[in-house]
Amino acid sequence: MPTPIVQFGTSRFLQAHADLFISEALTKGEAPGPIAIVQTTGSSERSGRLAALARPEGFPVIIRGIQEGETIDATQQVTSVARALSTAQNWSEIRAIIAEEAEILISNTGDTGYQVGDNDMITDIPLSFPGKLLLLLKARFDAARRPLTILPCELVSRNGDVLKALMLRLAAERMGNSAFIDWLDKDVVWANTLVDRIVSEPLEPAGAIAEPYALWAIENQSGLRLPCIHPCVKLVDDLTPYEKLKLHILNLGHTVLAELWLRQGRDQNETVRKILADAGITAHLDKIYQSEVIPAFAAKGLESEAADYVTATLERFRNPFLNHRLGDIANHHREKIERRIVDLRRWSPGVAMPELQAICDQ
Repeated sequence: MPTPIVQFGTSRFLQAHADLFISEALTKGEAPGPIAIVQTTGSSERSGRLAALARPEGFPVIIRGIQEGETIDATQQVTSVARALSTAQNWSEIRAIIAEEAEILISNTGDTGYQVGDNDMITDIPLSFPGKLLLLLKARFDAARRPLTILPCELVSRNGDVLKALMLRLAAERMGNSAFIDWLDKDVVWANTLVDRIVSEPLEPAGAIAEPYALWAIENQSGLRLPCIHPCVKLVDDLTPYEKLKLHILNLGHTVLAELWLRQGRDQNETVRKILADAGITAHLDKIYQSEVIPAFAAKGLESEAADYVTATLERFRNPFLNHRLGDIANHHREKIERRIVDLRRWSPGVAMPELQAICDQ
């Protein structure tokens, strides 16, 4: 069976996000076809997962949490994966799929996924994901030169723009083929995307546990193809509001709670859900949201969007199935304050933010 969607990465996040959405859409005829998953590393511990992902019966994704006041605990079977391959073992087959079948590429390759070493391309199969992608795209160019949509899901702002710039630089440095570079620039759609879902635990050998809330926002551009039609997949004209909502409400809320946890010297194993059982903590966070954060979004014409996202965020924080430790959230705390709080104040400088200012001044 042809696989018009190729996914680089076997993460539990993608299993409970893209794979689940596409599986649901396929039952309604609202996706271009099934997925070929590609493992891009030689990680031996993932070999069992790779085999399990493409089983005909699929793999489970358990959705647990609170949504619109209702407790959700449901299992869905994901059957969108038709092939599961490894670049170490199936390179020729993967090249053929990219060259001849693929219409959409999806990636989620982790925090260091875009790094390229000096010796990356000294072997037939490059070590890095960008190196591998470059050779696979060259195979498609040589075979057909047909357009392609690439949907990176890495947690990098303007991830499509970043990946495109990297690939154009690598092509210029290592191939020097002007026609290929022109094709990469004009015929490949490098989409900017934002993903938002907490996937808390893996299941073995494949599957995951995730919260009910999910968003896959994809910034529109000419020639772009969507991976599916689904309520959680939104085609938007500008990603900026979605990036700001996630960063300055969800992520900011985590940082405010981590600051209170650190300042009060609370239990080392305390979770987000448990700290919000303290009425004083909850009141403090709500005051910040209502009097400082939502007004900052209102100044940008996004008041209702921010208010709705605050409501959804507080439900996510109180998820009875999620044990999100504040000790983990507090890692790199000062850097997170800069990105999540200081940047909000820069973005909306006319709004008074005394409580957030106090955190910055600590």
